[in-house]
Amino acid sequence: MADMEELDALEAAEDSGGPDFESLHEQRIEEMSSLLEARRMKQLQEMLEEVDEFEAAEFLTELPPHQMAMVFRMLSKERGAEVFAELDAPEQEYIINSITDSELGNILDELYLDDTVDMMEELPANVVKRVMRIATPDTRVLINQYLKYPENSAGSIMTAEYIDLKKYMSVKESFARIRRIGADRETIYTCFVTSKDRKLEGIVTVKDLILADEDAVIEDIMDDNVIFCTTTDDQEDVSGMFSDYDLLAIPVVDRESRLVGIVTVDDVMDVMEQEATEDMEIMAAITPSDRPYIKTGVLEIWKNRIPWLLLLMVSATFTGMILASFEDALAVQAVLTIFIPMLMDTGGNSGSQASVTVIRSLSLGDVEFGDIAQVVWKEIRVAVLCGGTLAAATFCKIMLVDRLLMGNPGVTLLVAAVVCLTMLLTVICAKIVGCILPMLADRLKLDPAVMASPFITTIVDAISLLIYFTIAKALLHI
Repeated sequence: MADMEELDALEAAEDSGGPDFESLHEQRIEEMSSLLEARRMKQLQEMLEEVDEFEAAEFLTELPPHQMAMVFRMLSKERGAEVFAELDAPEQEYIINSITDSELGNILDELYLDDTVDMMEELPANVVKRVMRIATPDTRVLINQYLKYPENSAGSIMTAEYIDLKKYMSVKESFARIRRIGADRETIYTCFVTSKDRKLEGIVTVKDLILADEDAVIEDIMDDNVIFCTTTDDQEDVSGMFSDYDLLAIPVVDRESRLVGIVTVDDVMDVMEQEATEDMEIMAAITPSDRPYIKTGVLEIWKNRIPWLLLLMVSATFTGMILASFEDALAVQAVLTIFIPMLMDTGGNSGSQASVTVIRSLSLGDVEFGDIAQVVWKEIRVAVLCGGTLAAATFCKIMLVDRLLMGNPGVTLLVAAVVCLTMLLTVICAKIVGCILPMLADRLKLDPAVMASPFITTIVDAISLLIYFTIAKALLHI
């Protein structure tokens, strides 16, 4: 019956122009839920073994805790490890606390080392102690070695499960080694050639081996121009290397150029998602969190947000101080007040545009601090064009809307000139500030995303008011 329903879904998808993966995915989740409700455990087990491990993990996540543990124990040893690696830390912790030492040992035996290390970094201390107690001595040594690497470094995300070959081996011997150890390795598509003391000497791909004669020697077909990283390199820099060189895996060496692990493209995808999320949260003035939004408590969200809000609120008092210092001028020309929000908002938006562009360029490696003069000169030219266009539009708006349509007698040509000149200068200053601050932060080894919209807006608000009232006092003699 389930097969017929899936067939009908496929036919309907084809009639609509192609298969709808999302709807089929949801259908499989619903089908597994129906099998569980009907207590058809044999069919459920078979389906869990067939579907993608991500779908199986998603299904488990939606279950109540006691059912999640029960269903997980139905999986085979190999499948259980695959699904376990896809679960978030809270689900992993619950399952570890719900299974026996023997079952936990089976999971650890099947998990890739980088997945084990990721798990250890997220779990509470008491659970980590149990995992370390059950792990084999060799695994414990490797885990401790990985956990000592700096956070967010290449060493912290690498895995030791790689294929290593010797340059004196033949293609035939190499294939024999790949068949013998490949099942437990993270990838078999890229093989790494090492010396007897584990020094990295070259790389060879399975494609190279397939196309070569079986009697050919690895030294003759390997590529000795190897792209590599070190254990202390930042994970964001490593992800950039994958993008620049179109890599599937990159070797990680220590200070003595010995191969200690590899970083694979699936690990880099996680890094890219993590870094992008972190930058978005910082740019929105939120302390980054490692937990998904739905699973983050209200108090934790409050703790992540309130320090930044308090800081920005205090910094905004400078804007109030500036307004208070020009209180007498506002009393003389009260009409100036109606244009303050427009000028401040435009300045903040202009600064944010420049900062976001520069922050993105810094993260991609397109610009660096040495390019600051070139960047500032470009932003000044852009600002003159943008500011001139906005000033012209502002003049038309003031004269047509504020003066003619709304009939405000206080809106004179001189007032319009003050506002338009302020608009031009504010945009220029905002774009200069917006491009310089992220580059200075990067120079000081800070995350450039810290200098994003909230801080830029606060600074530019104060600058725009100073420009506005300085020009107003000079032209209107107030």
